[in-house]
Amino acid sequence: MSRRRRHKVESEDSGEIDLTPMLDVVFIMLIFFIVTASFVKEKSLGLNVPENNDVPPPPSDDTPKNILIQVTSNDDIYIDDRRVDVRAIRSLIAQKKAENPEASVIVRMHELSKANTYVAIADSAREAKIFNVNLVPYNE
Repeated sequence: MSRRRRHKVESEDSGEIDLTPMLDVVFIMLIFFIVTASFVKEKSLGLNVPENNDVPPPPSDDTPKNILIQVTSNDDIYIDDRRVDVRAIRSLIAQKKAENPEASVIVRMHELSKANTYVAIADSAREAKIFNVNLVPYNE
């Protein structure tokens, strides 16, 4: 009987798990990843940021005045706060270009307006020999 009891006591003690080998493996993996990791040096540009002045510089006369065309959500086209028909856009852009040859066309379109309106404006600008046409979205 004493052998059976002794055998029972030994089997209860042998049920414990020794975590030392697992910790050794974890530390070896940690050392491996630290040694093999590549440390990247980030490159940056040295920027000279101007001081924040409350007074903006006066506009120079050399800067070209752009031709602003606004398109509403109903596809109504406005140039200089005047409603314009699609067929008259080319002649108005050509007239504005004659006044200021360096000007570019800026089209402010509502997000609900149709793409074919922009295409018609861009085509009219290209017919008037202005190839710099910019699209700017806005909401009413």
